[in-house]
Parts: sequence; C-alpha cells; structure tokens
Amino acid sequence: MKTFSGKYEELSILNNQIKECNRCRLSSGRKNAVCGEGNVNARLFFIAQAPGEMEDKAGKMFIGPTGKVFDELFSEISLSRSEVYMTNLIKCRLPKNRKPKSDEIELCGKYLEQEIEIVKPEFLIPLGYHATKHILSRFCSDNISSSDFVGKLIDCNGQKIYPLRHPSAVLYNPSLENIILEDFKKISVFKEDCKWFSACPMKKLFENCRLDRRWIELYCKGNWKSC
Repeated sequence: MKTFSGKYEELSILNNQIKECNRCRLSSGRKNAVCGEGNVNARLFFIAQAPGEMEDKAGKMFIGPTGKVFDELFSEISLSRSEVYMTNLIKCRLPKNRKPKSDEIELCGKYLEQEIEIVKPEFLIPLGYHATKHILSRFCSDNISSSDFVGKLIDCNGQKIYPLRHPSAVLYNPSLENIILEDFKKISVFKEDCKWFSACPMKKLFENCRLDRRWIELYCKGNWKSC
C-alpha cells in the first residue's frame, strides 16, 4: 500500500506533467491547467467535467459560482474539502464552455486514470454526463447508460461508483436543488462503513461463501442505511 508521502510525490509529478501538457488544442487557449486537489488518501473522489473561467484564471478547483453551490452542498452533509479529492475529466477550460470532444476526453482521461490509480479511492463520484460516461466506460464491462445510474451506487468490477448530476445544474434550473441535495445526502453515509457490520448476519453469510462480495461492498461498506 502506498504511503501518504508516496502518493503526494506521485501526484506532484503528475500535476507538473498536466501543467506543461500540450497534447491537444485546449492547451493554446488556457491560462492554467487545473490539477486535482484535496486529500491524497481520500475515500471519496469527485470528478467534474472541466474548469470554468474563474478556475482557469486561478488554477484552482471549484472557486466560481459552481464552487459556491458545491460548498453549500458539502455544508448540508457535514463534509469538508479536506476530506475528499476533487479533479476534472478535462484539465483545461473548454472554449465558450462547449462540450468536450472525444479526442480531448481520451487524451485528458489518461491523466484522470493515473490520479485514480494513485489515490485508490473507495468511491468514484462523477458529476455530470461526460465524467460519468467516461468512468463507466473504463470500469464497467457492460455497455450501460450513464443516465440510468444517477443517484445510485453501483459496483463495477470492484470499484464503487456513485454518479451525480453536476452541481452547476442548480444555476440553470433551481428546481433541481432538492433533487441534487437528496442525492448528495447519501455521500455522508459513504464516509464510513456500517458500524454494525461485525455483528451483521451478512458478514457471516459472506464469510461462509453464501453471499457475493458485491453485496458487502454496496451495503455494508457502501449505502448501509439502505440495508
């Protein structure tokens, strides 16, 4: 298992590569390539689409209007930025906030995959269509629709994934605020495993090879309040 200092060093090297990257057309229009930030030992790993105008100027995650929504959601579930790791699928600002192109996703997605490999989070939380589609395509063997799993915890080949709507949706459609908040509330459950697991019948069934590991991961070590 990698140590904190080992992970930090690997991410520092990777972030320097990201900052100097000129693999695609987006590098010519950016002010800063925005690297991931947060707890390198995080259990929760958030993946947004791309930096906005203010993030591009400052080189920091979630400091614009979306960042304010994000912080309000975190406050509602008693979660701090220092507890999680946050990054983007695309590291450079997209011109006029357009959709990312397939070659941009493919090239920049390699950086994201390296981040995931270094941090090794328990939960991947992609925000929005493109981040969710990319994560599902990388971890799930089946060709599944990203829209089918918004607000639902799934296990794809041993990796827990919890797709969510992007918080920026609230800025354009305030009626989504309560829906997004309810989906975010489940994240507070993911912060720790079920405290009753040691005495749970599911544990004994699993240990006796009568229950698949997936159910342990999805409930005892996932959304245990729904067990």
